[in-house]
Amino acid sequence: MTSTHTADDILRTVTDIAVAETGIPEAELRPDADLRAMAGVDSVRVLRMVAKIERAYDIELEDEHVFGMSTLDDVAAVVGNALREATS
Repeated sequence: MTSTHTADDILRTVTDIAVAETGIPEAELRPDADLRAMAGVDSVRVLRMVAKIERAYDIELEDEHVFGMSTLDDVAAVVGNALREATS
């Protein structure tokens, strides 16, 4: 695992996974939109999304961080922090 992931790269990957898991069109998944408020997004879908993100980056996200995330920006920030911690 390299540490060359940019914030934009991470957001792109997180968005792609969110689109696949939620079925919500990418145009509706703004980085600052509250995922929990979107129709059809439940805790099971969010947890599946987190599991795919963890596999994609070979990281494990802390539960308190996972449950504190509400937007794609939040998810990308948590992933970025986890990647930095993993390489330090």
